[in-house]
Amino acid sequence: MSSPGKLSHASLEQAAQWYVRLQDQGSAQEQQRWQAWMAQNPEHLAAWQYVERVSQRFTPLMEQAHGASRALRSSRRQTLKTLLVLCAGSTLAWGTWRNTGLPRLVGGWSADYATTRGETRDALLADGSHIWLNALSALDVRFDTAQRLLRLRFGEVLIDTAKDASRPFLIDTDYGRMQALGTRFSVLQSDDHTQLNVFVGRVKVHTVNDQVRIIEAGQQVSFSRAGFNATASASPAREAWSRGVLLADNLPLGQLIAELNRYRPGHLGCDPAVAQLPVMGSFPLKDSDHALHLLQAALPIRVERLMPWWVSVSAR
Repeated sequence: MSSPGKLSHASLEQAAQWYVRLQDQGSAQEQQRWQAWMAQNPEHLAAWQYVERVSQRFTPLMEQAHGASRALRSSRRQTLKTLLVLCAGSTLAWGTWRNTGLPRLVGGWSADYATTRGETRDALLADGSHIWLNALSALDVRFDTAQRLLRLRFGEVLIDTAKDASRPFLIDTDYGRMQALGTRFSVLQSDDHTQLNVFVGRVKVHTVNDQVRIIEAGQQVSFSRAGFNATASASPAREAWSRGVLLADNLPLGQLIAELNRYRPGHLGCDPAVAQLPVMGSFPLKDSDHALHLLQAALPIRVERLMPWWVSVSAR
């Protein structure tokens, strides 16, 4: 099943609109038009499956809304309106969402440390090192007498390493191994690359294709199976999330929305027409509705809520 990042914004929006139209048992003609739309393009079916998958994650919310009033059972559309009120309050909706225990990937279930959407976590390791795990992340810890090894399955981790002269501190990703040289640094594992930001000390990187480089404090680098990209200045944003802050310094709106989407239930999409708008400022990660309000006030965009769990950002 496709992920939203591989589907066009237009297909996703059309699928969500069809979902709303069919909730009240649309006519036979409406059903036929929906079937014809899905047959037009394989991406349409994938987008529909994604919408269904996101909606199913809100089943606990829907059941709660149904149980609150028998009258709601007569209209699923009315249930969605009730859910909008619940989601606006955020505390009840967010707590219910987190209690579903649905991680980003099934692989996260067996990880030593894992976070779900909207959840961050910090912990002290056995050697005294401090880690912070970003939303939608999974990490394994393998310490023995010879080494201290972390394996980042997916997502992002910020690390403050403890001193231990007898055991190196290592972290593996799909694209290489990093060795901390007395340092504070973050590692972000994406589908096609690893990004390293070093804030204190140095980190030695050994890629899967046997390239080696030492990254100094104040630098960042991305690497993949093809090797290293150019070194740049470390991004404060890759540290600020541990304090619940999303920093933007001329960050494209589409990237900011993708980051914010990790901290809220449901779907948050961005129209490509406004995805390149530069954004400056700091935004609260744990109050994404307020962050969206700030963005709408500062940029020529509008925030549209087709359903409580389906929000899109488009041109005003």
